[in-house]
Amino acid sequence: MTKMYAVYGASGYGREVMPVLENQVAQGSDHDCQFVFIDDNPEADTVNGYAVYRYEDFLNLEAAEKNVSIAIANSRIREKLTTQCTSDGLNIQSVVADNVVQMHEVSIKNGHILSPFVTITSNVVIGESFQANIYSYVAHDCKIGNYVTFAPAVKCNGNITIKDHAYIGTGAIIKQGTPDKPIVIGEGAIVGAGAFVNKDVPDGMTVFGSPAIELTRENLIRRNG
Repeated sequence: MTKMYAVYGASGYGREVMPVLENQVAQGSDHDCQFVFIDDNPEADTVNGYAVYRYEDFLNLEAAEKNVSIAIANSRIREKLTTQCTSDGLNIQSVVADNVVQMHEVSIKNGHILSPFVTITSNVVIGESFQANIYSYVAHDCKIGNYVTFAPAVKCNGNITIKDHAYIGTGAIIKQGTPDKPIVIGEGAIVGAGAFVNKDVPDGMTVFGSPAIELTRENLIRRNG
């Protein structure tokens, strides 16, 4: 019976993940496979030639094995869907592009998606369901929590701690910390696109700009003159 591989999310990021997943599977030993999308609000029956199923309909499909990659940027939704899929007996599939670079002593838990041209250097620990979009990197001695999301081209330099559910926007740069004082991005914090972070970001805070400061009305007025 056919093995099934699904990308949960048929929007932009999911459409980027699908060919990476298909290429990854093609390089392995699974040859009798079917690839589909799952989407809770599908706009069409097919996307880029792949069938799109609502979750309930996907569960009813016959397959020898069902593997799901969750390509959802919202980390809270990603966590909810991961829990749901696991409870329904589905396998959570990690996706790693064939040109991703991982160096020495990298520990990364399941459910991650590493897009093309991502680099993870040495002595890095990463939690569950990490998403690193195209051209992002994680440098040495970083600790990244669960359900952390990197938009494209994030530059996470050495000795940085990023806690659960943080979101790092496109092109953001996080300055290197030190072994005795790593820079800490708090739980649920949001780093805006293009921000330069040179100090800790508290839990739940949104920061923007260079150097990064808290996103408030007063700070927006001050920065914009």
